[in-house]
Amino acid sequence: MDKKIKVIPCSGIGKVFGLLARESVLKTVLELCPEKSETICLAYIVSGDEAVNEKIAKARCITVDGCPKMCASKNVALAGGIVIEEIKVLDTVKEHKGKNFGSATHLDADGEVVVNEIAEKIAIIINEIN
Repeated sequence: MDKKIKVIPCSGIGKVFGLLARESVLKTVLELCPEKSETICLAYIVSGDEAVNEKIAKARCITVDGCPKMCASKNVALAGGIVIEEIKVLDTVKEHKGKNFGSATHLDADGEVVVNEIAEKIAIIINEIN
């Protein structure tokens, strides 16, 4: 059984909050916790990709959602993943009122700050588990 925690962001295409979610996850799995975590594309989960769903089924997952619709969390659970933590980008964004985070395709300096904060939160959770 794969021991790596699956960290899955929402797609959030066209929205800065989706970009914040994706960049936070990439920072976590590529830089902060590469030996303990990995990410899986939400589109493969939603489309029912057999190999991906086998990997998700009964796996410990952290989801990172950019908006209240919680698409990543809902779809990971539907695919049989065990959602051990739901990270909401908006919870961190609220701590930075009045800031400009960037656009759907590019983060400004304030956006990078939020990415780092969320990635650190995810890394703490992963390190507490493993």
